[in-house]
Amino acid sequence: MIVLVRVDNRLLHGQILEAWVPRLRIEKVVVADDVAAGNPLALAAMTLCVPPELPIEVRPVKDVEWAKLAKDTTRALVLVRDVSDLARARAAGLTSKLAPNVNVGNVHFAPGRQPVTASVFLADPEIEALRLLAGAGFAVEARAIPAETPTGLAEIERRYAAAR
Repeated sequence: MIVLVRVDNRLLHGQILEAWVPRLRIEKVVVADDVAAGNPLALAAMTLCVPPELPIEVRPVKDVEWAKLAKDTTRALVLVRDVSDLARARAAGLTSKLAPNVNVGNVHFAPGRQPVTASVFLADPEIEALRLLAGAGFAVEARAIPAETPTGLAEIERRYAAAR
């Protein structure tokens, strides 16, 4: 089952392994990222500190078998690099019935992006993509770690508008 889909441009790192995996009782991590899937150095760096009992799969977004992953009884966390990857995942078969929860955890600052949390900076196309996800039934939130209070889409939009 897909417990959570998380947007984090760092992909797999200590915060995931030390906070999210234990809190959500994750049994497998799937990294859906075209760049990492095709880069042996990135794969090695990302999986270097992963405990051996935690299976990691790294695949291009289009190659993730969303329905199969959702039907599996193994508790899975899916990581994508950018909000735009969520739209590509939807096009490849991801639905809110398969994975109802989307967490935006870390999106670096870039020109045109506005802060919505301390670790999430978004631009117009990303806000629109999150609106479309919510309209398709996904529960969208922003937070870096599980102990934080989630910031829902309405508050994300309010903060984004206030920062412009």
